[in-house]
Amino acid sequence: MLTGFDTHEVTNQPPPLEGHDVFGSDVALVDAVARSGGEWALADLATLGRLAGSPEAIEWGRQANRNPPELRTHDRYGNRLDVVDYHPAYHQLMRTAVAHGLHAAPWADERTGAHVARAAKVLTWYQVDGGHICPISMTYSSVPALRHEPRLAAVWEPRLTSLEYDPANRPAGEKSGATCGMAMTEKQGGSDVRANTTTATPADDGSYRLTGHKWFCSAPMCDVFLVLAQAPGGLTCFLVPRWRPDGTRNPVRIQRLKDKLGDRSNASSEIELLDTFGERIGDEGRGVRTIIEMVNHTRLDCVLGATAIHRQGVAQATWHAHHRTAFGATLDRQPLMANVLADLAIESEAATLSAIRLARAFDAPAADEHEQHMKRLLTPIVKYWTCKRAPMHTAESLECLGGAGYVEESDLPRLFRQSPLNGVWEGSGNVICLDVLRAVGRAPETLDAYWTEVDAAAGSDRRFDTAADALRTELGDFDDIELRARRLVEQMALLFQASQVLQHSPAPVADAFVASRLGDDGRLAFGTLPTGLALDEVIDRARPVVA
Repeated sequence: MLTGFDTHEVTNQPPPLEGHDVFGSDVALVDAVARSGGEWALADLATLGRLAGSPEAIEWGRQANRNPPELRTHDRYGNRLDVVDYHPAYHQLMRTAVAHGLHAAPWADERTGAHVARAAKVLTWYQVDGGHICPISMTYSSVPALRHEPRLAAVWEPRLTSLEYDPANRPAGEKSGATCGMAMTEKQGGSDVRANTTTATPADDGSYRLTGHKWFCSAPMCDVFLVLAQAPGGLTCFLVPRWRPDGTRNPVRIQRLKDKLGDRSNASSEIELLDTFGERIGDEGRGVRTIIEMVNHTRLDCVLGATAIHRQGVAQATWHAHHRTAFGATLDRQPLMANVLADLAIESEAATLSAIRLARAFDAPAADEHEQHMKRLLTPIVKYWTCKRAPMHTAESLECLGGAGYVEESDLPRLFRQSPLNGVWEGSGNVICLDVLRAVGRAPETLDAYWTEVDAAAGSDRRFDTAADALRTELGDFDDIELRARRLVEQMALLFQASQVLQHSPAPVADAFVASRLGDDGRLAFGTLPTGLALDEVIDRARPVVA
């Protein structure tokens, strides 16, 4: 009689990466937060970091993605519902994010470094699941746009900044907290929102009635949305709640949910508006200018999301390689694998330093001209390059695990599917690069601010100084500048990242980054660092630590 089927003993497999402090294990992030005005948040970040690394939270992320949201358009009797049902794990993720202020804390917290602290929390918690961060990000980004209409801000801002997550489908005034979504894109226009055809007709009470469609409306169960529509005076921004002020349902019809590559725990939808109640934010014809602050803050979160994907890839790859042996040594001490891991690590650290430096610009007061110029120019520069590198970086991290990284149980396929998202959201590559050219062309002093920042590292490395001189020459040549926009923005991003690591990272990281990223020697794949670098020190710095 057979008593069992055991044929072998499981050996040479790494333990699960769990039970660790996701924040505290990221030395570069901890140092950047403390240096950038967010030291007061370190204890809260440690609490969130330990939760993010717990088996329980990791399972929430898996469950929310294994059980994607479901749309119910009608009830059993044929009545219209337009309700999206989420798995309980999704609500746990949202509840945690809101309780820790990822959705809006900087708008209610006047302490210096509030945006830096929030950015670090996003970097930490995003590694559990990126999908639910979409409504968290849109809620955060909506507040500066909403403030263009103080009357509406007085009503909605307390709801949006509440630390209580309330997923109930009822009027926002009856809830303990609210979230905000956004609906700008239409089928015929895409990034060209001025081609929008949704109309907004003034009503006698000062409100408007919107009619049209939206090609993308993420997180359709939010309590309120910012929507662009054509008013009599031109393209205008509107606040559209799910429920009218009289307590009846606002006709926002969810036509279908998008079947997406990644971001699967979150619902993205197509919606129709038919005589839908809305209230104007800002002046008629000023819709783009009104909503641009929401766009800029969302772009910051695209940087944070891509950076979190970098970090999680490095954590998984270095952890695996440290605990798996081949040919008589652990993988992370094999020369070629060490080259790959160190290359991934310096990419992640440079992205982290740049992301926190960008968040610091969002903390600056409006009167700080240098920081305002940095925010204007650095946002698209860092978004372009960090997001562009994420899919390649994640694919290489996955490959470090071999076939084990290709199966869903490793979580790396989910990370890989998520990796292109932030490059698409709020301006794909071309749109972002053209925005950099627009910023420099309209206000040349923004470029002066960039050089002031970069020049802080001048003289620290000959290779850096040579690359800076070359970029200055290229930026001074306006022939075919639009054709060269991607190349220029890439060089601006790399030089800025180099200035950050030269000033703030230990010598092995800075040396490896400058040696491999500056210049024009044609190296493209990860794992092509030159010889003579302290790779073991770079890898050990990046590897997570489990208590």
